Amino acid sequence: MPHRIVPPLMALSALSVPAVAQDYPVQPVPFTAVRVTGGFWQVRQEVNRTVTVPFGLQQCEETFRLRNFDLAAETMRRRAAGEKTFQNKPATIYPFDDSDVYKVIEGAAYTLSTTPDAALEAKVDACIARIAAAQEPDGYLYTFRTMHPDTPAHEWINQKRWLNDPGLSHELYDLGHMYEAGVAYYQATGKRAFLDVCLRSAELVWKDFGDRKLRIAPGHQVIEMGLAKLYRVTGDARWLQLAQIFLEARGPGGKAYSQQHELVVNQTEAVGHAVRANYMYAGMADVAALTGDARYVHAITKIWESAANRKLYLTGGVGAKRDGEAYGADYELPNDGYNETCAAIAFMMWNHRMFLLTGDAKYLDVLERTCFNGFISGASLTGDRFFYPNPLAYDGAAKFNHGYAGRAPWFGCACCPPNLMRTTAALTGYFYAVRDRSLFVNFFAQSEGTVTIAGQPVKLRQETDYPWQGRVRLTVSPAAPATFALRVRIPGWVRGQPVPSDLYAYDDPAPAAWTLRVAGQPVTPVLEQGFAVISREWKAGDVVELDLPMPVRRVHGNAKIAAVRGDVALERGPVLYCVEGVDSNTAPGVITLSAGAKIEAHAEPKLLGGVTTLTVSDGPKEKFTAIPYYAWDNRGLTPMAVWFKRAEQQ
Repeated sequence: MPHRIVPPLMALSALSVPAVAQDYPVQPVPFTAVRVTGGFWQVRQEVNRTVTVPFGLQQCEETFRLRNFDLAAETMRRRAAGEKTFQNKPATIYPFDDSDVYKVIEGAAYTLSTTPDAALEAKVDACIARIAAAQEPDGYLYTFRTMHPDTPAHEWINQKRWLNDPGLSHELYDLGHMYEAGVAYYQATGKRAFLDVCLRSAELVWKDFGDRKLRIAPGHQVIEMGLAKLYRVTGDARWLQLAQIFLEARGPGGKAYSQQHELVVNQTEAVGHAVRANYMYAGMADVAALTGDARYVHAITKIWESAANRKLYLTGGVGAKRDGEAYGADYELPNDGYNETCAAIAFMMWNHRMFLLTGDAKYLDVLERTCFNGFISGASLTGDRFFYPNPLAYDGAAKFNHGYAGRAPWFGCACCPPNLMRTTAALTGYFYAVRDRSLFVNFFAQSEGTVTIAGQPVKLRQETDYPWQGRVRLTVSPAAPATFALRVRIPGWVRGQPVPSDLYAYDDPAPAAWTLRVAGQPVTPVLEQGFAVISREWKAGDVVELDLPMPVRRVHGNAKIAAVRGDVALERGPVLYCVEGVDSNTAPGVITLSAGAKIEAHAEPKLLGGVTTLTVSDGPKEKFTAIPYYAWDNRGLTPMAVWFKRAEQQ
């Protein structure tokens, strides 16, 4: 059950601010209203809660990220006591290291929202006290400057506040992650200390930027989403205005690397640093929903088409170029592409928001592809080793992972591990949504939840072994008989379409024969925007049975993707497969696959935490086992490949 969730304005009523005027037309059911009860995601969330989040807090301590706050507080304290020239040198490398602490706290807040843990809460409270002590009297919070105020402590920092933010100082980026964490911790625990730090900071940002005289575009976006969350929890319209001010400060004539080349409403292509880009596009969606500005919707729709139709990996990853961690040109998708874990997470955020704007399941199809492949690949099954980039081929030896060959325990630039923590903890927020008298079933997982539709509470229970099996039993229990439309997503992969474009296709695109039954009776519902629509009066205990067949699919890429021209990959359901050297007598990079190869799926409950593997027999010589892509490099260093050559083309 949710843990002390505080509704917006409950503890902020003294501020006398109006409620949020408008928001997304499709409203997500909060992750706190849904909990996984078994299966695939319960395992991952439990590892995240018991291993990854505590590990993240430990790393923030051991790598001195938290010490930076102590040093900033000490500098202010000793200068106030009369030591006018005292200053401290930073204890870490990067001036944006504060943000890692904020993201870990956000992840911890999400776990506390669903699973009370007094010891974890006490540790987070102690961290928040150290953060608050490092905040300057006027609200400024950026440890690298505060601890070393007389001269810049890093070449990326200007002597004056904010001026280097369009480059690499990341002052506003840090604040964006802090605002997200502050809101999360307030909603999880009801404690205002961290939220008050955020609001003091936001008051300063409003003072410095609210009149638009200081036109500075954040060099690394995320503050836009953070400000939108502050607006939702307080109702203070200044925070929404600031989000729009920062978006409107971009372009024209700046660097495409940080999306400053055009006004945001005139941009049409996904370009530049992929994490920056996807955070910005998600922030644009928030502003569009909260203001009703159709220009933003038009722009991000065009940009999404660019990304999803021409720049998307089969894993759901984005950002092909190691140089600049950036989107490449159209169809530039090399197998050793960068695919930063943070870019996958930001891409999921953006796709979810596009669904909330439109009600179209194609955005959820892309989100699901990323989620089951290019997102969870970022964390080891043990929860304490990580990928920064996520390539689709590996030679078994190269130090591709920021100096590591294989998974790393942490990084100097450690943005990805805490991003995994917060996203995994809050994943159930993607499961359901409502609009008027429609209830959307977006995501399939063993779970229980409660939603409210047309003022009526409805309990939902899913029983399924998804993604290994496609049978889903959904029990719908309104508190009293109620008439509404249940909209059940029928994934693109079962309808014969791996992605909502011609970027990838199945060799055999025939739809699988999916079925729906309600109260034991077969139904043939209308499909609208990728959802099967069942409109009826629902009574407590009504059962919907969905069967999504999962044939093994051979996938090929658009001929314009030079890296995989003539190649083939294997999928089953939402899961993409790869081959590691330990499972093949042939080096994965030179495996061939003929049209007549026999491929069989096998449940392997004791392998890699429990997976379904694919056994491939192709003539007398070629035999190998394919595992889910997300699980690669959990058994030691070995070569890996996703794409195989077609034997008939050799």
